[in-house]
Amino acid sequence: MAPAAAVLSNYEEEEIVRPVADFSPSLWGDRFHSFSLDNQVAGKYAQEIETLKEQTRSMLMSAASGTTTTTLTLAEKLNLIDIVERLGIAYHFEKQIDDMLDQIYNTDPNFEGLEYNDLCILSLQFRLLRQHGYNISPKILSRFRDANGKFKESLSDDVKGLLNLYEASHVRTHGEDILEEALAFSTAHLESAAPHLKSPLSKQVTHALEQSLHKSIPRVETRYFISIYEEEELKNDILLRFAKLDFNVLQMLNKQELSEVSRWWKDLDFVTTLPYARDRAVECYFWTVGVYSEPQYSQARVMLAMTIAMISIVDDTFDAYGIVKELEVYTDAIQRWDISQINRLPDYMKISYKALLDLYNDYEKELSNDGRSSVVHYAKERMKEIVRNYFVEAKWFIEGYMPPVSEYLSNALATSTYYLLTTTSYLGMKCANKEDIEWLDKNPKILEANVTLCRVIDDIATYEVEKSRG
Repeated sequence: MAPAAAVLSNYEEEEIVRPVADFSPSLWGDRFHSFSLDNQVAGKYAQEIETLKEQTRSMLMSAASGTTTTTLTLAEKLNLIDIVERLGIAYHFEKQIDDMLDQIYNTDPNFEGLEYNDLCILSLQFRLLRQHGYNISPKILSRFRDANGKFKESLSDDVKGLLNLYEASHVRTHGEDILEEALAFSTAHLESAAPHLKSPLSKQVTHALEQSLHKSIPRVETRYFISIYEEEELKNDILLRFAKLDFNVLQMLNKQELSEVSRWWKDLDFVTTLPYARDRAVECYFWTVGVYSEPQYSQARVMLAMTIAMISIVDDTFDAYGIVKELEVYTDAIQRWDISQINRLPDYMKISYKALLDLYNDYEKELSNDGRSSVVHYAKERMKEIVRNYFVEAKWFIEGYMPPVSEYLSNALATSTYYLLTTTSYLGMKCANKEDIEWLDKNPKILEANVTLCRVIDDIATYEVEKSRG
């Protein structure tokens, strides 16, 4: 790359035409800046939660061991697990749930019992086992097909069974035709039945058809299911109360985290100093709750939200304001990752450059308390990678170059941000060690496949908007 002075001197006196995008302002204002936790309320909730947690733990352990006064049926065990998970409290009982599922699976690994002639039971067990890592063949659903290989029309009267079959069909993998057929069959019959059902089943069916459980955002789904479960005649009051309190406590934690992110963002004052960029800190934080919602990942959510917000500034600098000569210097400065490079940059770029380096310095200081500061290096390298690829895309646009799909994807997988965000999501997770992040750094197939999917879906969803902005 040419020295900065040589690059900048050619246009310092020129009138510069910038590709400014017209982003809408933030909807949120200062709403989340000043949240203050009510410690008295939080303490009261915490005490009751501990009591309810132990009652629920005993419930699950008894169900697994068969030591309850009345031995639970298979259907009751599966429903208990399903309800605990849908209510958003399963993270308290991972071992107990794993033990229950292991016991259920080992009791009849070939699904030969008469209870598996029940569509509801078999579909629910299939989904739960798959979601917990069991390699279950979908061929077990063949018993519900007729002589012509079609799902039996008599199943259309079993709405709960169809609903569970529908949810089970969403954990399919490539080539599992029977689950593709199950999806089409269950969807058609649920759509037909929905207008004639009573609440809460009608609400569940309508909601599921709009958004399957497997593809939902966990905390949003939890809030929805709490309301649905409250309408159930046979609801468990202990579980319901526990779920409500736990949701409220986690929500208070989320507000604290969002307040921290919002104050950091306000202090940076990008809204004033970089008006060309998006003001989306709240949305960036919300995205992280979809990645991990459990309380032990509080630090991880904050760090990931700040990274997403920061990369939005860098992205908009490339897409919505910078010209190619400036971007060349900016790209090189970020590759060097040295605050002394700041003097090479135009004034507006100095703001985001310093903020970027400061952010990662803060990460290193924060993680040094756990002896994990060295992992920040991998996140920095991902940031450098995405900036290099942003610059390639900027040159393509300026030159009017239309790359072949293969060339585009080789560059665009990084600019999707998912390599960067996946690595960053590990930073604040104390359970993630250096070896885990080194594995990610090699772009394993599972990561590359997911990044490719996200890239293509993003391009499809944003094509019209991106085209209108140039």
